[in-house]
Amino acid sequence: MNRLFVAWRSEGPAENGATGGWGPVGVLERTPAGGYRFAYTHGARTVAGFHPFPGMADLKAVYESDELFPMFSNRLMNSRRPEYKPSLVWSGFDPDNPPDPIALLGVTEGLRQTDSLEVFPCPAPDGNGCFVNKFFLHGVRYVPPAAIERIGRLSVGDPLVLMFDDFNKHDPMAVAVRTDDAEGRFMIGYVPRYLAYDVRLLCSNCHPDFIELRVERVNHTAPFQQRLLCRMNSCWPTNFEPCSGEAFQTIVPDAVSH
Repeated sequence: MNRLFVAWRSEGPAENGATGGWGPVGVLERTPAGGYRFAYTHGARTVAGFHPFPGMADLKAVYESDELFPMFSNRLMNSRRPEYKPSLVWSGFDPDNPPDPIALLGVTEGLRQTDSLEVFPCPAPDGNGCFVNKFFLHGVRYVPPAAIERIGRLSVGDPLVLMFDDFNKHDPMAVAVRTDDAEGRFMIGYVPRYLAYDVRLLCSNCHPDFIELRVERVNHTAPFQQRLLCRMNSCWPTNFEPCSGEAFQTIVPDAVSH
């Protein structure tokens, strides 16, 4: 993993042709020389309420740095904090061999409760040509206490079920996640918004036998946003191109690698 999309989640209503909800606004990548590069995508011009990031005012510029840009490095936990190593374990990494910052941001999503920014990797086929993606379950803080308790009783490898939430008033593309076993059906959270559209495509084009969602880790002491790490496997349909819309394309052509 050497490239991440940067998404902005708009809070206000969409006006004058802008899009509401969330949308990609930039790309962050590791350069071959070991530095970092950032460029805005066309989504930066259409996502409601988005303004250029501090120190990156020109949407048509390509920014490079030997060090990770502060707005992203500030989203990584300081290695001196006592919860640093536990946080690596929560994300599925070896604390004795810390991952590259890009890889860590790709799993933790760089989330903060104080703003509307998140980062995510674009899915790519694995060595067998299949879709494989790990993500933290979203929306856990909003589910009933019984559902949170059910998450606490899950084990690594337990199967989970994807469910289209077409009548979700906040996001009609939402994909919910629930349990379905001897304890009954508990809606426990959601697939991240940035994956929802592609997950719907996969569910529509892959046979159910070739779609699998399972528990990767249960982090009992972690914050809600890192409580449950999931792993999804599926087929990779012909002509399936995630993150391919215009909003994902850089304003400066070929500003980043492909």
